[in-house]
Amino acid sequence: MGQQATPLRTARLGKAIGPEPETVSGVVLLLPGGQEISERRPPALPWAARAASPVRALGRRLARAGRQDGLAAHLVQYRYRGWNGSEAHLVADASWAADEAVRRYGDVPVCLAGVGMGGRAALHAGGHEAVNSVLAIAPWLPEEDVAATPEPVKQLVGRQVLIVHGTNDERTDPELSFRLAARAKKVNREVCRFEVHADGHGLHQYRDEVLCLGVDFVMGVLFGRGFSRPVHDAFMAPPPLGLRMPLAAGFGKSLRR
Repeated sequence: MGQQATPLRTARLGKAIGPEPETVSGVVLLLPGGQEISERRPPALPWAARAASPVRALGRRLARAGRQDGLAAHLVQYRYRGWNGSEAHLVADASWAADEAVRRYGDVPVCLAGVGMGGRAALHAGGHEAVNSVLAIAPWLPEEDVAATPEPVKQLVGRQVLIVHGTNDERTDPELSFRLAARAKKVNREVCRFEVHADGHGLHQYRDEVLCLGVDFVMGVLFGRGFSRPVHDAFMAPPPLGLRMPLAAGFGKSLRR
């Protein structure tokens, strides 16, 4: 009996979070966290749901906020848990997901929204022609090394980019996301970054504020809703002010829902 071929792994686009609108006018692709090195498959449910809970929470909030505007929110299911060096598997999966969104819905704007390693994947894949915006929450970024190629930023030209990071994050250094944002701002003025003071990697203390910030940004970039004053000011402010914008406690409570 011949040896069986190893099944080819494929990324998948989970079904739309919440009721899928009859007419889709914009798509947000949710990229969960991952590991630096791992060729294991992403965990099966219920562990997958638990691992992806930060982006799932954002997806649920976005699905409610964007239902009337025609927003489809999908969770990207990776082939591998790891980034895996030059293979950059999560970037390839994010780009595939953008292709799949175009295949399903046609010429609609796409926002990539990622957490942790998914935030890094969103930034890298932001150059996809269908993507008009990137939301990176506590993005994992490699330590800077003079011998290594720096994280790319030119692919973000023409996109609106918002990064949010807790100042007490001990897993993903917030200073690295500031430095990346500063480099990106030099080639693209449509970049801003918010700091969540005294919060850690999971942004648990200000979870509602972070979710409200994400909704404010995504609804603005996909459907032209006016940004809240803090987001507008962050985009307009010169660096470093617009890249160290504090996320105020209670953000979102006064915004129209």
